Amino acid sequence: MRLASTTAILLLFPLMATAQSTTKRDLEKETDALFREFAGNAPGASVLVIHNGKVVLKKSYGFANLEAHRAATPQTTYRLASVTKQFTATCILLLMERGKLSLDDPLTKFFPDFPAYGAEIRVRHLLNHTSGLPAYEDLMPEGTEPVLDADVLAILKKTDKPYFAPGTQFRYSNSGYSLLALIVEKVSGMPFPEFLERNIFKPLQMNGTSMNLRATPPAEARRAYGYSRRNDGWERTDQSRTSYVLGDGGIYSSVDDLEKWARALDSKPLVKSATLRQAMSTTVNARPLGEDRTATSQSDEALAYGYGWFVSRYRNTPAVWHGGSTMGFRNHILRLPEKGLTVVVLTNRNDSDAAALARRLADLFMP
Repeated sequence: MRLASTTAILLLFPLMATAQSTTKRDLEKETDALFREFAGNAPGASVLVIHNGKVVLKKSYGFANLEAHRAATPQTTYRLASVTKQFTATCILLLMERGKLSLDDPLTKFFPDFPAYGAEIRVRHLLNHTSGLPAYEDLMPEGTEPVLDADVLAILKKTDKPYFAPGTQFRYSNSGYSLLALIVEKVSGMPFPEFLERNIFKPLQMNGTSMNLRATPPAEARRAYGYSRRNDGWERTDQSRTSYVLGDGGIYSSVDDLEKWARALDSKPLVKSATLRQAMSTTVNARPLGEDRTATSQSDEALAYGYGWFVSRYRNTPAVWHGGSTMGFRNHILRLPEKGLTVVVLTNRNDSDAAALARRLADLFMP
C-alpha cells in the first residue's frame, strides 16, 4: 500500500517566528512533528494559519479516503460538525439586519403550534444556548432512518417543558441550532442550504463548501470520510442518524474555503462590524455541557458564549473559537483578534484533539 503524500502550501515569514532565532525550517519541522500521527497510511488532517491577512501555513497530512488511498489536500472537505454553528448564526444575523426578524422574537412566532413554553424562548436564547430546549438526540424514536431538521421540530413539539426557564442557564444545545435553520427557511422562503449558498458561500467564493444532503452528498473527489480507531486499524464511521440535521452541524468545507471565511471576518464581514462584535462577545457565561464535547474543549478561564462562538482568553489575550465533533471528525477554529491570528484544524478521525492542536499551532506562530 502506498503512503499518502503530504500536500502543502507553506509560507513562513520571518516576522512570524516566536523568537528571533526561529527559522522557517524550524517552524515547518515543529508543525510536522505535531501532526506526525496523521501522516502516512492513516486518516488525515488539513491545517491553516493566517496572520495579519497572510497565509503562513496551509498544509495537509494523511488520507481523506483510506480505501481509495486518496490523500488529504487543502481542497479536501471535512464535515465541520459544530463549527457549522457560526454560519447558522450569521444567517440569523443577516436576516435581523435586513429587518426580517428580531432576536427578541419568540419561538412561537415561527412555529405557532409549538408547546406553550416556546412563547418564552427568544431567538437570542437559541443563539447563545440558553433556551432550555430538550436535546433531540435523547428523544429520537427507535428506527433506522436518519432524522432531519424538520424531524427535530416534530420531536420537540411532543415535549411539554424545557430543562430550565429560558435565559436563566447555559446548556449547549444542538436542538436550538436546528430550529434556527428552520427559522431561516420560514423567514427567507427558501431552503436553508440555498440561503447559505446565496448569502455566504457564493459571495465569498467558497466554491467547494456544501451541506450534507442525502440526495446530493459532498463531491466524492474532494470529501474526507470519517474514521474511528478500532484496535490496531481504522473503521469508516462516516454518518449517523443525526448526520443530516443541518443547522447544528451539516456543513462540509476545506481549509481553502475557510481561509476565505476568515478573511471576510477580518476585513469585510457579511454583517455589520457592530453585529459581528456582538456575535463574538460575551452574551452568557458558559460551561461545557451537551453532546458535542469538543465544541467546548478549551481549557481557559472565564468561558463565555456569543452567537455561534465561544469567548475566552488564551495566553492572556482575547480568543474566540469553536470546536466540532461528530462521527469520525474532530475540528477546531481559533481566532486571536488582537494578535491577528486565525488557526483552523480539520481532521477525519475520532481520536484527535483538534483544540489542543490548534492551540499548539497558535503557540508556534504567535508573534
